[in-house]
Amino acid sequence: MLITFFRSIILYIVVLIVMRLMGKREIGQLQPFELAISIMIADLASSPMTEVGIPISNGIIPILGLLVMHLLISLMNLKSNRAREIICGKPRILMYRGKIDEKALKKERFSINELQERLRNNNIMHLGDVEFAILETSGQITVIQKPNKRNTTPEDFGIMPEYEGIPYDLIVDGKTMTENLQKIGKNYEWLRRQVEKFGLKPEEVLVATIDGKGQFFCQKRAKK
Repeated sequence: MLITFFRSIILYIVVLIVMRLMGKREIGQLQPFELAISIMIADLASSPMTEVGIPISNGIIPILGLLVMHLLISLMNLKSNRAREIICGKPRILMYRGKIDEKALKKERFSINELQERLRNNNIMHLGDVEFAILETSGQITVIQKPNKRNTTPEDFGIMPEYEGIPYDLIVDGKTMTENLQKIGKNYEWLRRQVEKFGLKPEEVLVATIDGKGQFFCQKRAKK
């Protein structure tokens, strides 16, 4: 039992490292070759994890082999458009200038109902609002609405919004985020003074953030 426990930990660490090396993607955005490799890695890790009689190297070595294959295929995709088309396919336009392309739907084995469902996932409730609908190689659908149906932006009214930047976490669960303090050009003493305005000490703070406009947010931790 103890051996199985430690084997599971080792394989988990190996799989975690391999998946991190493969890059950051959501499951729905995986390319076909990435999804295939992910499924194979899960299968390879499960057998040596539960079967003590199988050497743990029988799982680790094939997983590393799949990582090498992933890196090679990714490199081919970067270097060659032709290879990328063969491995990942090409985006296909399902709706062109407001009209559904029936041939494209049949080639991709898409029904009208499935197209409507995907459009609803993009907050499009009416087919007549769509100018272009493009099926990406990841399986996601990119929608371009007709000009008169798009959301207005400040630019449409000749307005230039102020720069907002991004918010930074300065304290999380009582711990000071020193790296973020350095990014905004502040130090711990400055942070302590800001927190004291709320009648708190840094270690008593659940979360403290600052946005690009300098607005400071602070909330006290609940007493344990």
